[in-house]
Amino acid sequence: MSNDVTNPDGGAAAAPPRSGRRKLWVAAGVAGLTGVVALAALGGLAARDDKSASPDRLSDAQASTPKQNVSDAGKADEGGKDEGKGEGKGEDEWSGGDWSGGDWSGQDDARGEKGKDSDHKDRAKEVPCDTDKLIQAITFANQNHGATLELAKGCTYNLTRYDQYGNGLPVITQEITLKGHDTKIVRDATANYFRILNVGTGGHLTLKGLTIKGGQTLSRGAPTQPATVWSHYSNSVQATAAAKAGTFATVEADTLKATAAKATATAKPATEAPAVTKPATEAPAVGKPGAAVAPAAPATADVGTLVEEPEFNDGAGILVQPGGRADIEYTEIVQNQSGGKGGGLANFGNTRLSKSTVMRNTAFLYGGGIFNAGVLQVDESKIKDNEAGIGGGGIANGAPGILLDDVDGGSLWLYKSEVTGNRTIGFGGGILDVEGETKLEHSKVTDNTAVLAGGGLAVADSQLTLKHTTVAKNSTVGVGGGLAVTFDSVATIEDSSIKENVAGFFGGGLFNEDSTTTLRKSEVVGNRAVGPLGIGGGIFNIFDGTVTLTKTKVAENFATLPPGGIFNSPSSEVELDDKSAVKGNRPTNCFNVPRCFA
Repeated sequence: MSNDVTNPDGGAAAAPPRSGRRKLWVAAGVAGLTGVVALAALGGLAARDDKSASPDRLSDAQASTPKQNVSDAGKADEGGKDEGKGEGKGEDEWSGGDWSGGDWSGQDDARGEKGKDSDHKDRAKEVPCDTDKLIQAITFANQNHGATLELAKGCTYNLTRYDQYGNGLPVITQEITLKGHDTKIVRDATANYFRILNVGTGGHLTLKGLTIKGGQTLSRGAPTQPATVWSHYSNSVQATAAAKAGTFATVEADTLKATAAKATATAKPATEAPAVTKPATEAPAVGKPGAAVAPAAPATADVGTLVEEPEFNDGAGILVQPGGRADIEYTEIVQNQSGGKGGGLANFGNTRLSKSTVMRNTAFLYGGGIFNAGVLQVDESKIKDNEAGIGGGGIANGAPGILLDDVDGGSLWLYKSEVTGNRTIGFGGGILDVEGETKLEHSKVTDNTAVLAGGGLAVADSQLTLKHTTVAKNSTVGVGGGLAVTFDSVATIEDSSIKENVAGFFGGGLFNEDSTTTLRKSEVVGNRAVGPLGIGGGIFNIFDGTVTLTKTKVAENFATLPPGGIFNSPSSEVELDDKSAVKGNRPTNCFNVPRCFA
């Protein structure tokens, strides 16, 4: 699948190398963790029946914003008063007058060629604390080459209705800036489901000083368990089952034997994944038109070939469609809930999140805080306390397919940012990367939790770079308390720390499977594999994996069974240079690691 996206300079972003291989799917009843991660454990995650009338994917561009009707009374916080109130005409229509007009003080009446093409963005237009006025202002800006809209200080723009595509505000199709001062744009808690903001192809949205809160989209329900999805990329579930059946020394042999037997029985090579397509008999759910979203515009010569498109329920707070751009500064994205991917933000275009917070959002599938399939830069921001049902509690860069094809991850860069306190019952508690490229610099990934794998980070068929980054105090019941690197991924870790992470089975600090991981001038310290069969408290390397340590310390890690430091399977390779140290691990330092004293 192509993953061409537009980088900030307008060129195509470099795609990571792809192996093109896939693991065998395994039966949902495989022994081990599967029972633990049944989707019934989602608890607070939304699992309502989908009543959408829209098609599953966004297509066929909305060339201009349709006339819509709304009846939303804006209200100011802390004693502010209502500025106006419109009469509603129905949930699929807007009321509140003509969107194309409005009282715009200082605006040229004589348009002419110069007036027509004048840059409206240079002149901020004040929007009173009235939701109808905000809708009217965005509509006018879309029709008149954009604008800078100064929203009322301390105001809560309370959205109670939505357009026919399921958006609380008009789709952004021009360059529009929304500036606030302690200002909130909120979906009313009693309203039907809809997202807050949608940036269409060619649109460029800038947010400053706002809170985006309460967006919610419908869920179809997940048709499979996270363990089955993860087995598409990793043998860790089979490996933990083999460990229960024997001893740690037979884990790899037993698992490889089971994989080979399954391959023979299904007459498919072990590296080939079954086709995962939507059943031909399945029709789109029928319900209220408000459950849908605005269709994405088709790719044009200006945009390029963009094949990754959002589903109807992606991005409950903000959706950035292919060819769209967003700059989000000094903004909070909180308590949004997606029935698909991207609870707070779903980016399929080009987005920068700066000095902002994405907090307490939920996604039924992937990316509790953020989902990315485009170009995403996060700097000096916090991604915290978000939840995802299958993977990427904080951020998901790409997504494994369930009923549909995989969504390839894009380019994700975090700088001076924190990913903390996020959770998933699947894999990648803090960050998940599937077929993408992720880079963290001067950042922290801490206190995240995943049940299956990768308490801090899980990557599959991806490129991962950590520089001056701390991965600490993350946990998983399964493998890779700090990091799980799988499925022919390439990970480079420099001047970084992997410490005090916990796994129930293998690799308290790092679980490396069928991948190449290089650690330079880094440390793997104080990690633990604490379950009854816990092995490799610091590093667990298996299934033809390669781990290279240069000027790196692996110390004071613990495992229930030896070794506490580094476990290396017979098929794999661990390379130590003479300036690396493996010491003080309990009960022993190494298994099958040259130049390492047990």
